Amino acid sequence: MDTRKNTPTPAPHEADDHDLIRVHGARVNNLKDVSVEIPKRRLTVFTGVSGSGKSSLVFSTIAAESQRMINETYSAFLQGFMPTLARPDVDVLEGLTTAIIVDQERMGADPRSTVGTATDANAMLRILFSRLGTPHIGSPQAFSFNVASISGAGAVTLERAGQKVKERRSFSITGGMCPRCEGRGSVNDIDLTALYDDSLSLNEGALTIPGYSMEGWYGRIFRGCGYFDPDKPIAKFTKKQLHDLLHREPTKIKVEGINLTYSGLIPQIQKSFLSKDREAMQPHIRAFVDRAVTFTTCPECEGTRLSEAARSSKIAGTGIADACAMQINDLAKWVSGLEEPSVAPLLAALRHTLDSFVEIGLGYLSLDRPSGTLSGGEAQRTKMIRHLGSSLTDVTYVFDEPTIGLHPHDIQRMNGLLLQLRNKGNTVLVVEHKPEAIAIADHVVDLGPGAGSAGGEVVFEGTVEGLRASDTTTGRHLDDRASLKPSVREPSGKLEVRGADLHNLRGVDVDIPLGVLVVLTGVAGSGKSSLVRGSVSGRDGVVSVDQTAIRGSRRSNPATYTGMLEPIRKAFAKANGVKPALFSSNSEGACPNCNGAGVVYTDLGMMAGVANPCEVCDGKRFQAEVLDYTFGGRDISEVLSMSVDEAERFYADGDAKLPAAHKILTNLSDVGLGYLTLGQPLTTLSGGERQRVKLATRMAEQGGVYVLDEPTAGLHLADVEQLLGLLDRLVDSGKSVIVVEHHQAVMAHADWIIDLGPGAGHEGGDVVFEGTPADLVTARSTLTGEHLAEYVGG
Repeated sequence: MDTRKNTPTPAPHEADDHDLIRVHGARVNNLKDVSVEIPKRRLTVFTGVSGSGKSSLVFSTIAAESQRMINETYSAFLQGFMPTLARPDVDVLEGLTTAIIVDQERMGADPRSTVGTATDANAMLRILFSRLGTPHIGSPQAFSFNVASISGAGAVTLERAGQKVKERRSFSITGGMCPRCEGRGSVNDIDLTALYDDSLSLNEGALTIPGYSMEGWYGRIFRGCGYFDPDKPIAKFTKKQLHDLLHREPTKIKVEGINLTYSGLIPQIQKSFLSKDREAMQPHIRAFVDRAVTFTTCPECEGTRLSEAARSSKIAGTGIADACAMQINDLAKWVSGLEEPSVAPLLAALRHTLDSFVEIGLGYLSLDRPSGTLSGGEAQRTKMIRHLGSSLTDVTYVFDEPTIGLHPHDIQRMNGLLLQLRNKGNTVLVVEHKPEAIAIADHVVDLGPGAGSAGGEVVFEGTVEGLRASDTTTGRHLDDRASLKPSVREPSGKLEVRGADLHNLRGVDVDIPLGVLVVLTGVAGSGKSSLVRGSVSGRDGVVSVDQTAIRGSRRSNPATYTGMLEPIRKAFAKANGVKPALFSSNSEGACPNCNGAGVVYTDLGMMAGVANPCEVCDGKRFQAEVLDYTFGGRDISEVLSMSVDEAERFYADGDAKLPAAHKILTNLSDVGLGYLTLGQPLTTLSGGERQRVKLATRMAEQGGVYVLDEPTAGLHLADVEQLLGLLDRLVDSGKSVIVVEHHQAVMAHADWIIDLGPGAGHEGGDVVFEGTPADLVTARSTLTGEHLAEYVGG
């Protein structure tokens, strides 16, 4: 007899009530007492114009507090070794779960960091080869290009039963590092003429290396080392003196009673410049390295980074270097063909990791690809890999624009992955601008109404359909569709590319029209960036604006980064008859109490440090007497607190007319950053804002051809129209603009499209279409053509 029908429904359990993340009174950055309730185990998308407060709410409030509270569960001893996090400025935060942040920060820029080392794939491959490789050469570290082979022997003194006993001990470590290139895969040759002018002496300024001035410490070391005469022209140095200047290994010396270390110029350059990835260098350092250093593939390891022994050990005829050089989807097939019961769990884990790469759309990468060369979108998807197979549930995953760098064809796959994470019982929070990604949301939180001080409020909360019907900026623009232009511009010339073969390009020959707006498109991994980086960016007259992060401390701001503060300081100095350095918060004019920071930081050891406004300058950063000097009726602190739009009007005419500053301010306004204040720390800007600050800075450079890498990254739908207007103005002023882009509105607005593909990795690398957007839509011959036709038709 079935009695289940009569079983009473159990009363709801108290534990099931906690199905919301509640935020009340959030005031981080520009948030204005924001209160919001976010459903757990659902996919919530946060929308709003760039700078409206999305990242402040999601990353700086919810995720930051979750991570801080997890850190507090460890002992005080362990917390002393962990990064200290301050509590966000919020009244109530309830219902938090463990937050895992998957952001777009570039992966480590160490030259020895690769896709394989940045994930678990390389570690598992090393174990596999140490178990199955023949000949057997040693432990997993024998296959690591980050471990050098070392051996040594000597006497050690031990104490046994009250007696001191000397014994001979020896040790050896077998690493896989190539001894010639030290695991970098390339060797460098330094052009000495780029380091110094040998007709001059050191005291006369012979050195031409950035930062090597005779005014500071280097001057004291060179004058006090005694290895050569600093007043003698370098051309007259003896062989020994030249060797000491260039090649001497680090040596302890004493100068003016101070213990210092002297090192030759070349070891110094290798340590300070060449140990970093080129993409991570500051622009002037990168220019010096490009001028002075020639990198060639290491002749000993042929670029594999590995020692001869590590290359000699093979499984089924394939060495670890060959495996790492394979495209990941090919490597996955190779690993799936290996059957060995003794390492079955390892093979299963390795297969899962490699399959995750393919599933997430990164099958075109190889494990030996340097991680510093990955785009922001590729880096974010690489970080996702470790979470796809995780058994954890009830976790909060936080994503920062996961569709950046993705072709419309790939966005559907990314949507599937986000839904897969949600369906396992996780809370998924996504900051996003693309309508295709917003469409899958269970819940939408729209911030605004504007950016900066005009934003920071929740203007809509509900479903996607509700957002579409709302009168918010996002709601009004959600169904925007750009149309094809009725007529396109005629090119004024062409930029010839012949035999381009960087990475997966297959000897590409293409003529890029000049004097028009050219869009370079194709699925992720089809070869767009390789074509631009290898064949276009390095040419004379080409200004390239890529997606590398702009570097700057909390003292850096839009005024200092763009160079605008220089003419402003000089104008203040000239008007008041004093030195320009007085108007720098990093120099003579800085408040002595806070050293020009505006706040005083107190370190509390294991607890988060506290920053309080400086009581002496009241947060203005300058000495009181500096603020007595004015230009155009404003002091320097008032200038730094102006918005870009306000400063643009201020410096346009009248007593404060300053063309040099006004031009930069116009560029900042043109890229949609009119709401930023000049003194706002760069560290508080969102990713989209930072890229546009960089674009505005590079627009001031002299060049006939502009190459822009996904300028719509971080842009709200409403701002894309403004960007298209900016691109049109650049072309109409006589410039040639080449844009690497996936956004269909930019494709539709182009004069000429070059589509690469047909697929990614070794399935791409060919030009599959050249012509006008209208021709591409009519032909529908490529993936891009199909999606663009659907877009303009919708």
